[in-house]
Parts: sequence; C-alpha cells; structure tokens
Amino acid sequence: MSANSAEPANRVDVVLLKAGRTKIRYAAELLDDDGTRVAVRAAWAGGGVRDFGFVRFEPGDVFTEYYWRDRWYAVKEVRAADGTLKGWYCDVTRPATRTGAELVVEDLDLDLWRSADGSDVRRLDEDEFADSGLAERDPEAARAALRALDELERLATGAGGLESVLS
Repeated sequence: MSANSAEPANRVDVVLLKAGRTKIRYAAELLDDDGTRVAVRAAWAGGGVRDFGFVRFEPGDVFTEYYWRDRWYAVKEVRAADGTLKGWYCDVTRPATRTGAELVVEDLDLDLWRSADGSDVRRLDEDEFADSGLAERDPEAARAALRALDELERLATGAGGLESVLS
C-alpha cells in the first residue's frame, strides 16, 4: 500500500462538477456522514477574494457544507476567519455521491444566498441555468432543480431558516 492510498478517515476531497467537467476539487474535513447527509468543513478554496457585491468570500473564510444523497441541493454555512457568520450559500446540485474519500456533486447553475441576519435572500444564476440547456437535455432534472431552488427559498425565508435542515 502506498502512502497516497491510505487517506485519513476524517478527510474527503469535494469534487464539484459542472457540465460534466471538474469545476473545483478541494480537501475538506469530514464531520459526519449518516448515510443520507454528509457534512464537511473546508477553508475557502477559491483563489483570492471573490466579491459578489452582497458578500465577499476570502482567504480565511470557513465553509461548513452539507450535502444530501436524496436532495437536489447543498447548503454551505460561511464564516469569516474570526468566526463571524456571513450567511449561507446554497448550490442546486444533483444528489451527492460519496465513494471512499471522494464526495462528488454536480452543480446545476442555480444558487441561493441568505445573509446571516436573514434580511437578504436572493436567487442567483437563473440566467446561467436557462442558458445551460438542461431543460432540453434532461427536463426531469431541470424540474427537480427548480423545485430545489423553490424549497431553498422557502427554508431561507421561513421561521426556522436554513438552520432547520442542518440540525
């Protein structure tokens, strides 16, 4: 057995696919896998600062990410380096799969942001989704993606917030 073949039990590589290709791959700490939901924690994996106008992701930010094998989305709690909650970034994805130390999710272009105080809930990238051609290639997946975005928005604006699916 080579040194590279034995991964620590608490480490996974998160692989985000988009249009069949790897968009990003990053190492994360495995927090929990109950067979349905997988929780991981990782530092901001982007290069440098990403300023969306409504939130900035930057080196030192910590993402606690929740993926489901039976849901079409992922929820990512975003905290600054000092622990201050920035909010939740949600990706609409196909259900996650985990094989050993690899967690794979396919991004379907739709996203949702909820600020820490709940005053800002916004649907993102609906234009990218429309341009992706998914509705023509896989109408069933496109419908599931739109239902997932609607569900995320209901959760984000509801009394329990997104936290209700994380506990």
